[in-house]
Amino acid sequence: MAIEFLCRKIGMTQYFNDVGECIPVTILDARPNRVVQKKTPENDGYAALQLGFGERKRSRTTKAQLGHFEKAGVGPQRVLKESRVAPEELLGYEVGQEIGVEIFSEGQRVDVIGTSKGRGTSGVVKRHNFSIKRQTHGTHEFFRHGGSIGAGSYPGRVVKGMNMAGRHGNARTTTLNVEVVRVDPERNLLFVRGGVPGHNDGVVRVRPSVRARG
Repeated sequence: MAIEFLCRKIGMTQYFNDVGECIPVTILDARPNRVVQKKTPENDGYAALQLGFGERKRSRTTKAQLGHFEKAGVGPQRVLKESRVAPEELLGYEVGQEIGVEIFSEGQRVDVIGTSKGRGTSGVVKRHNFSIKRQTHGTHEFFRHGGSIGAGSYPGRVVKGMNMAGRHGNARTTTLNVEVVRVDPERNLLFVRGGVPGHNDGVVRVRPSVRARG
């Protein structure tokens, strides 16, 4: 297990490396995360770090939350997320400690976890990449329908998990094995190759890849 570092998605651009190669990258605001709480197997039944990201006005923070942050010795945080870690890794962190983007390195493979953009209610063509029917003579009204959804005799019902129209997007999405193109500790920026889930200004989590390959 490893820390899932909290970042804010800024947007996409192009990055030219030392040999002049043009690489599409997503820029992440990787300002330091604060350790707000430690979860231990003895007290909580599992090992985790509660990380805080971003600043929040005191006037928009409840008294209970203010007490929680003051106990940790940190200011009000915009986002709080737990990151599961191995029990032995807890010894290397203290409540109130800052964790910077330096934990990543150029060329490293990471996974980026976020919430995909919501597309609303969508049909099967957009949602599940179904093919449309042949738009020729004889095809009438049903150009983008899903067709048959089950047999009329046995089992005589719609099987669970059938691909049908419905809510599209707005779900947890993980992009695996993404390359870190550049790390900029001075400006707290992280450049990763390609796109990552979610809209601009959305919060994503970055962790060392669980399927790293060359």
